[in-house]
Amino acid sequence: MTPRLFKITTLALVGTLAVSACANRGGTEEASSASFPDKSLTLVVHAGAGGGSDLTARTLAKEMEADLGQSIVVENRTGGGGRVGLTYLKERPADGYSIGFIPVEVAMLGHQGADIKPDQYTVLGQVMNAPATLSVPANSPYKTFDEFIAAAKAKPGSITVANSGAGAIWEAATLALGEAAGATFKPVPYDGGAPAVAAGVSGEVQAVMAGVSESSTAAKDGRLRVLAVLAPERVTSLPDTPTAKELGLDIVIGGWGLIGAPAGLPAEVKDKLAAAVKKAAESTTFKDVMTKAGNTPLATSPDEATSFAQSEYDRFGEIYQ
Repeated sequence: MTPRLFKITTLALVGTLAVSACANRGGTEEASSASFPDKSLTLVVHAGAGGGSDLTARTLAKEMEADLGQSIVVENRTGGGGRVGLTYLKERPADGYSIGFIPVEVAMLGHQGADIKPDQYTVLGQVMNAPATLSVPANSPYKTFDEFIAAAKAKPGSITVANSGAGAIWEAATLALGEAAGATFKPVPYDGGAPAVAAGVSGEVQAVMAGVSESSTAAKDGRLRVLAVLAPERVTSLPDTPTAKELGLDIVIGGWGLIGAPAGLPAEVKDKLAAAVKKAAESTTFKDVMTKAGNTPLATSPDEATSFAQSEYDRFGEIYQ
């Protein structure tokens, strides 16, 4: 990955993703609309416990349980900037009992050599998006965004910035910020936003690029100092933190999350799960948790996302040329 890949420094925050089902290639039995679900489900998360994706998945799963009448076990399968979890999910039986949190990386990793593309999943709806934040440890010598950028320009490639994994959205955000600012950073990959934030808190790295829900908690209790939010406007969870645009850099970048299953999900099962996802995403509890974390809660249908799937994948293809 090189800076030229990020000639576009503004990436859309809002989007949805859905794909049409392909032939059912998993499982020997198809669940019927009458019996599904008759046992517990597993919800796969590509990132570690405690991060923004995990928070979204666990909150949503709890709300879905009440509607489906079955327990939903959240399973974290980390690694490869999302590759491990997304690969595992797509290879599960397409019977509705394996669902997962699908991040923006599903539209990115295929252009980086991974066998991961949107059409390998049956997406049930988008549930959130999350702006990026740039943070430093509480005892960092950099008190402001301008000081941080100036230091990076003075010593190109010397300032370490933790992210959620090589090739993942927060590494992309780090490179995009560097290009917009005319600076060069040293991205350091971790298995998710939570470990990246932990590295920043401990001083293992000099800065952290992560989602707002991952950095805001550490900021509120004084362990991190958030220098800027890479969002169109200030976020609820960090009302005193300026946007990069306010500070002179017109850059907006962030991630989004959907709930999906392996491709080929039976139509009846897909409809039942999509309805449960939408109901959970529209719940007061879910919306409150997302808003307090600084994310934007959403509750879209699979049909609303069909055209976006290809356009988003195509857009990242242009960026990674």
